[in-house]
Amino acid sequence: MSAPYFFGYGSLVNRKTHTYEDAHPARLRGWRRVWRHTNLRPVAYLTAVPDTSAEIDGLIAHVPNDDWDALDYRERAYDREPVCQAVSHPKTDQINIAVYTVPHGKHGTPTEEHPVLLSYIDVVAQGYLQEFGEAGVAHFFDTTAGWSAPILNDRANPIYPRYQSLSADETGLVDDHLRALKVSLRDPDI
Repeated sequence: MSAPYFFGYGSLVNRKTHTYEDAHPARLRGWRRVWRHTNLRPVAYLTAVPDTSAEIDGLIAHVPNDDWDALDYRERAYDREPVCQAVSHPKTDQINIAVYTVPHGKHGTPTEEHPVLLSYIDVVAQGYLQEFGEAGVAHFFDTTAGWSAPILNDRANPIYPRYQSLSADETGLVDDHLRALKVSLRDPDI
């Protein structure tokens, strides 16, 4: 039996948000990242949706103890889908790879009541910077759909539970990409 691995394309790319072992940069063909909301969470998150014209970079990592339960709990708003043949990675042994996705019909467009968190974007962008450099951050922004979503500027008081501190250069990089996308940030209600 081949070892189980997951393909992370959001916060799981940031190694500071987890302790999963044997992690490697990878690329998933036939899927696109998109901002979506599900009733299982109060804010919008990234999901991957099938798209034959797309490719996204991410990170594969070994599922702890070959047991999906803990990771399934972390990703409980998602379904786990096998994607073995669609992932390019540096591993030479045979592995079984899955991606977490919120299936069509179980998610909707983010709303003012269910916005994207800037603290979440920061964590994801930091992970892409660490794994793929500035070109990887640009690729993340370019290959993610749904940037018209409302974005809550919670950077001063982060809501995202796995938030990481970013340097001024890192936040500047995120801000530059958001400006280029003409994204407007909403201040939190006081």
